[in-house]
Amino acid sequence: QVQLVESGGNLVQPGGSLRLSCAASGFTFSRYTMSWYRRTPGKERELVAAIGSVGTEGITNYADSVKGRFTISRDNGKSTVYLQMSSLKPEDTAVYYCKASGYYTLEGFREVWGQGTLVTVSS
Repeated sequence: QVQLVESGGNLVQPGGSLRLSCAASGFTFSRYTMSWYRRTPGKERELVAAIGSVGTEGITNYADSVKGRFTISRDNGKSTVYLQMSSLKPEDTAVYYCKASGYYTLEGFREVWGQGTLVTVSS
C-alpha cells in the first residue's frame, strides 16, 4: 500500500522548536522528491520546503517565510523525510503535509500526499 504518514505535530510556544516526520511505504522512497506543504484556514496550501531524490539530496528549496528557521532532510534507509522547525511563530500554525512526487522508470510517475499533522504555535 502506497502511503505517507506524518507525525510530530503538537502545540508549541512561540520561539520553540518541533520536528515533523513523514514515513513512506509502498514505493521506492529514495527515487522521489519529497516536499512539505502547509495549509491554514482560508489560504491555499503553500510549499514550505522540498528536497531532491537520491543523488540530489543536497538540493533543497524553502519558502522565504521559513528560510533560516526550517530544515528539511531525508533518510532514505528509513524511508523518512523530516522537517526541523525552530524559532516558531504563531503564523507557522497550520496543518503540515508531506508529498512524494516525480518519476522513476520502474514505478512511473507518482504524486502521493500524507494525511497531515497539526502544528499550533501559541502561548
